[in-house]
Amino acid sequence: MAQDSRFACGHLCLDFLATTHPEERLDSAGRLRTWITAAGLVPEGTPLDHVAPDWLVGFRELRGHIGRLVPGDADRGPGSRPFDISLARINELARAATPAPRAVRTDDGVLTRALDRAPDRAALLAVIARDTVELLTDPVARASLRQCAGDNCPVVYVDTSRGGRRRWCSSEICGNRERVARHRRRAALARV
Repeated sequence: MAQDSRFACGHLCLDFLATTHPEERLDSAGRLRTWITAAGLVPEGTPLDHVAPDWLVGFRELRGHIGRLVPGDADRGPGSRPFDISLARINELARAATPAPRAVRTDDGVLTRALDRAPDRAALLAVIARDTVELLTDPVARASLRQCAGDNCPVVYVDTSRGGRRRWCSSEICGNRERVARHRRRAALARV
């Protein structure tokens, strides 16, 4: 699960959407707990023992709705029934109250962030749903959405690069694969 620590899509909801690639990364309660912490939904060290396997259904459902709302096929655009259903569900999920953050002192006197209570499933889904609302209602971010040019990579990201010329979700992963493939093609041609 090494890629779970890679959050380079520019919006939490897009990083969440990318948990299907290159393989399903939300396939157990443990992996969901790891992603929740790595994504910053909760402060480091927040107990998440209450996150159970049945939570996966709600998180995957939300991910499916986000996938219908970000750019893709024309039949998924505004005015289509699937789009409207997903938009309504995102708005509904965004309404849940999330635990309030508070500053607490550690044993060595350093201030750190903690939550006033353990987050429930609805609260965590609300954080991702609200980020989706932010993305959908930000015309600059929407105009900067790109799909990775990597071979068979479905990852969508916000291109904030100078000149808007970013091509890959990750230069280290998809970009490197493309550079290696290009090198091999040139080397094969040189041998001919």
